[in-house]
Amino acid sequence: MSSPRGPGSRFAATRVLVVDTELPAPRLSQHADRYGHAWVVIRRADRPRSLVEVDLGPDGVASRDHFATVFDRIRTADDLIGGIPVVADELLPSLSVVIPTMAERLAALEACLASIHTSGLPWVEILVVDNRPTVPVPDPLPGLVGQFRDARVVRQSHPGIAAARNAGVAAATGDVVVFTDDDVQADPVWLRAMAGRFALHPEETAVTGLVLPSELETPAQMWFERYYGGFAAERAFEPLTYRLARPDASAWRRSTVVGQDSDGRVVRRFAIYGAGACGAGCNMAFRRAALRGRSPFDTALGTGTPAQGGEDLAAIIGLLWNGGLLGFEPAALVYHQHRRDYPALRRQMRAYGAGFTAMLTGLIARDPTHALGVGAQLPRALGRLATSTAVRLRGVRPAGDDHVAVPEDRDPHEIGDGDESGRGYPAALTRDELGGLISGPVLYGRSRWAERVRRQRSVLQAPVPGTTTASVVLRRDRGPTAPRPPIQLTIATEPAASRRGQP
Repeated sequence: MSSPRGPGSRFAATRVLVVDTELPAPRLSQHADRYGHAWVVIRRADRPRSLVEVDLGPDGVASRDHFATVFDRIRTADDLIGGIPVVADELLPSLSVVIPTMAERLAALEACLASIHTSGLPWVEILVVDNRPTVPVPDPLPGLVGQFRDARVVRQSHPGIAAARNAGVAAATGDVVVFTDDDVQADPVWLRAMAGRFALHPEETAVTGLVLPSELETPAQMWFERYYGGFAAERAFEPLTYRLARPDASAWRRSTVVGQDSDGRVVRRFAIYGAGACGAGCNMAFRRAALRGRSPFDTALGTGTPAQGGEDLAAIIGLLWNGGLLGFEPAALVYHQHRRDYPALRRQMRAYGAGFTAMLTGLIARDPTHALGVGAQLPRALGRLATSTAVRLRGVRPAGDDHVAVPEDRDPHEIGDGDESGRGYPAALTRDELGGLISGPVLYGRSRWAERVRRQRSVLQAPVPGTTTASVVLRRDRGPTAPRPPIQLTIATEPAASRRGQP
């Protein structure tokens, strides 16, 4: 096999590894025949501490030495955050894991279910929400789900991941509802870390966890990480609590969120509408009591609707906006399968842009006080957007990263000019995201209109109690050429017995 390195060489994949300091340091050079780099997550006592990027090529001696230094420091340090606190099983909350699916990735769904079953926790139910508009015959989904103990299928034909999540909430019986996706695999300690966080922090209403890529085998997967930061603009490796900086202030002044460590020190600060920094929908959990009442997820948002995304961020923002506390537990770790091909990544970037501004529109529609919060953050947000867009249109990520541009006419698999790790990315991703940002409000309006039409149809089609229905088909002729479409009338009739004694 030819060397993956050198100007003009083809893309070199990156190995994703999770290593524990309780075990000897891994010999990374064994992966050099296939991979150009490695992303190594160093974990101690089941809690991730750091992510180190290592060059596996002949010129990467310094980076490999750096990894060894970090590994030894974490292994021997005595002032680190402790491991996952041990909580007796009987003190842990019961869990309902909700997995929306279109049953298009059955192998991935099966792997997801198998990974969840490694937790060994009692009181866990798994709800696979079937969001297909129609069910095929034969249907492989019930048989696949039926292989796993305490797993069952919940049907929701209403399109969209938000409707599927709401159906999962309605069917859940656990104290805590955990959400993930069917292209995710869970770490063995995922659910225990989630449950333990809720048990030890009763003041927190929701918890999110760490999301890592399951693989970085293609340029598109690396570009997603390089351009978008994966599922977090900046990954955190310490437990945090997110809250409003000024919860008692007016709507104009309370749109800032702070992240506090275990000692109460503020280590992060950002606008509430950038709550993607807190976590993602593929790894979040809420106390079921907080999800009762009105549908917790806006069904005009999310994958499967014209708005294409934003339902998870809207739920997190709504929680924080109303004074709730959100915990972040890095030990609650899942691995996400990023899009492998470039066209799918471009669609994803446009969907992310559309979902974001659709989400802002939806928040204001459901709670007009968000208009003041958005207005307060808008000048700074527009400034940052203009600056970052100017940089990203050159194929470079802002904030001083050493990424290089990828020419527009370059084969997506050809990464040259010393960029064999995929550190640059096409500027087209920025244009796609900008196009989505512009279209988001209109798409949200289209989603709301579709929701309204769907509700009206369901009302018209619902049978009236105490009546029977009969259908009559009227056929019309258009003449000797083509017949007109038939008209079907459904007539509701009241039973004669109920009319007795009436004039």
